[in-house]
Amino acid sequence: MQQTKIEIEQASLVLKLLGDRTRLTMMALLKMRELCVCELLEVFDMSQPSISQHLRKLKDAGLVKEERKGQWIFYSINKNSDAFPLLESVLEFVPEQKEKMEQILKSNPTMRCGC
Repeated sequence: MQQTKIEIEQASLVLKLLGDRTRLTMMALLKMRELCVCELLEVFDMSQPSISQHLRKLKDAGLVKEERKGQWIFYSINKNSDAFPLLESVLEFVPEQKEKMEQILKSNPTMRCGC
């Protein structure tokens, strides 16, 4: 299967976004499953608006997509993005975030926030 090449500007933007530790960690977590902002609050020492800002940048670049479920928004990796093969390649070099995912599952924030 031949991969579609992306423009250098798009590749540069993707790599710049993934150069941020928080966003790279978010993408590694989203590789495991879709997540709500309240779940990400459990593993990042930052405010909800800060997490939302990181997600907005990833969404604006087409790396994540959002799906509304009731009043809550869940984020997942956009596998239809032209940049997905690049993202997938980068994430191959990132350790799995099992401990952070276990922290999310153990604290079960979706029970508190209702998503």
